[in-house]
Amino acid sequence: MGPIGFFDSGYGGLTVLQKCKALMPQYDYIYLGDNARAPYGPRSFEIVYQFTREAVKALFDMGCHLVIVACNTASAKALRSIQQNDLPQWDATKRVLGVIRPTAEIIGGLTKTRHIGVVATVGTIRSESYNLEIAKLYPDIQVTGQACPMWVPLIENDEYRSEGADFFVKKYIDSLYDKDPDIDTIILGCTHYPLLYDKIRKYVPESTTIISQGEYVAKSLQDYLYRHPEIEECCTQGGTCRFLTTENPEKFRDSARVFIHEDINVENFEL
Repeated sequence: MGPIGFFDSGYGGLTVLQKCKALMPQYDYIYLGDNARAPYGPRSFEIVYQFTREAVKALFDMGCHLVIVACNTASAKALRSIQQNDLPQWDATKRVLGVIRPTAEIIGGLTKTRHIGVVATVGTIRSESYNLEIAKLYPDIQVTGQACPMWVPLIENDEYRSEGADFFVKKYIDSLYDKDPDIDTIILGCTHYPLLYDKIRKYVPESTTIISQGEYVAKSLQDYLYRHPEIEECCTQGGTCRFLTTENPEKFRDSARVFIHEDINVENFEL
């Protein structure tokens, strides 16, 4: 038995972890941020797969039976390969889940025009993972992607509330609507982006629905554990949370406050 593992290239996955902890506080959690090698967005598929594979294996070695890849780029570029190629070799009883599928599953009930937008990192947009997942479930929905390469740096440098951030938020939102004016639902396809919610809201029509992934991933995880008691029984329930980073722990702790607004104990971990 062991904790539920969460992995992200940096800090964004903390927004997902917080929603899961709020919904299911009874479980033990362990969060691993590969901050030393972030960002993953511009990296190749091969490198993202290699890095994500190393992190997931490390969490398994620490006792996790279930790992959530709480990073859209890693979910897009690495998750399927790990599920299909690595898990059968490592331990077929363990599971790795991502954040794209739970988001795709709920989109059909939210859009009326059947035109949705996805704002994400360059890597996630290029992978077309959202297009593929949504097409499987809702072939009538048209998906338009917009890469927003400046948003993560603004957030991680705590500049996301500045007036300068408005320029880049408006720039990418305008570009998205130039591609498809009929969009009525926008997926925040990066776990950092909920911090920009208020600014994004300013530059989209009032009728537009903006989807932050955390609450949907949390509900999906809760449902998954209910449907898979053999996995749920392997998850310890002590209400604890442990934080690991491949970077400097003090730096992680200071930056994490932007995302979770609390002081945490952080340990260094080498991949």
